[in-house]
Amino acid sequence: MRMAVRTAAPLAALALAGTLLAGCAPSTSGGGPQKDEKSGTLRVWLFREVGNGPKERVVDGVVRSFEKRHKGVRVDVRYIPVDSRAEKIKGAFNDPSSAPDVIEYGNTDTAGYVENGGLADVSAEFADWPQARDVDPTAKTSVTVGGKVYGAPLFVGVRALYYRTDVFRELDVEVPRTLGEVADAARRIRQERPGMYGLAVGGAYTYGAMPFIWAHGGQLAVKKKDGTYTSAVGSADAKRGIAAYTGLFGDDNCPAAKCARMGGNENVEAFAAGKAGMVVAGDFNRQAVDDGEVKGDYDVVPLPGRKRGSIAPAFAGGNNVGVLKSSSHRTLAVALMKDLAGKDTQRRLFDAMGFLPTFTDTRRQAAKKEPFVEPFVETLDAGTEFVPATPGWAEIDAGQVLPTMFQQIAGKKRGVDAAADEAARKMDEAFAE
Repeated sequence: MRMAVRTAAPLAALALAGTLLAGCAPSTSGGGPQKDEKSGTLRVWLFREVGNGPKERVVDGVVRSFEKRHKGVRVDVRYIPVDSRAEKIKGAFNDPSSAPDVIEYGNTDTAGYVENGGLADVSAEFADWPQARDVDPTAKTSVTVGGKVYGAPLFVGVRALYYRTDVFRELDVEVPRTLGEVADAARRIRQERPGMYGLAVGGAYTYGAMPFIWAHGGQLAVKKKDGTYTSAVGSADAKRGIAAYTGLFGDDNCPAAKCARMGGNENVEAFAAGKAGMVVAGDFNRQAVDDGEVKGDYDVVPLPGRKRGSIAPAFAGGNNVGVLKSSSHRTLAVALMKDLAGKDTQRRLFDAMGFLPTFTDTRRQAAKKEPFVEPFVETLDAGTEFVPATPGWAEIDAGQVLPTMFQQIAGKKRGVDAAADEAARKMDEAFAE
């Protein structure tokens, strides 16, 4: 899933205001390359962002430098639409003659692309890359399947707690320091301002709900010794987190009749329009909020955990860059992958697009330069989580398994136990395929 900062799609969204690119699993792939050419044309496919000019300028600089260092090499960069990427990438996997050498992809797509033979194993080259030592652990997980590395992280995005400074001041509400205090503040705001949601929540906002599960010690799934996954949403800890999140659907905060259908975009839109006192939203949603009614009247803090001083683990979305197994320029393609995902490029992409770096040191530098991102960096540094690295996750995500669970509970059609157990059963079916 990709969170696209200021993009037209998710992770678009990284903006798609908080949407996440679902992993697509193209079918099959040709064999590996027959040769490793050291000259000729390198073909690159990157995602087209909304307002793609700044990204193009950064990439153009990388390409010029690369071509200057590699005589006889030309780099051909194409920007592909996010919405139609699935079919285009599927075609590339099935027809190596038309495939690029280097590709940008959503980080939840990794397992599916590996299963279908599209991505090259670059474990050795990644291990020998000095900069890789500073990649944060969750970002590395997003390019790792079965202990092998299939790319380099390009950027990461996480969510934190946006809140209305003017509303909190007028109602004398303190900034929450625990998830319990978030719920209390939400209900206080709703009581004092009946036309406003206290905390905007959504039954279809999976990535806003996950921190509640993780903060209560729950997991989405656990990896077994044989490398397969089994669902964990039916565990006692996960159910406590599910109950904490779904308990926010009601007339005392965010009425289920409206909010159970809402997703991440609708949550952000409600906050930006001045209709919510708080929202869990991403660093990539800043522009959408500033374009709304609340510019200058909000601040951001990490979403707190259960205990004071703790931070609720967030989902680490983002995009990666990888090399296709079919590339006939493997050595050059890996070198270009490192340039495109290296520290210097990530610094420039942050300045140009607001993409958060995946290197811990580079990210700290970004936070010093732009204080707005500090809560998101704190969240990343506190430890983030990722979805199960298996093709089954794409089916779970596309099948709306978790949103259905949240919506059933919010609408009082099922209790937490029954809804969570049913979701666990469906997840296990997907993992078994």
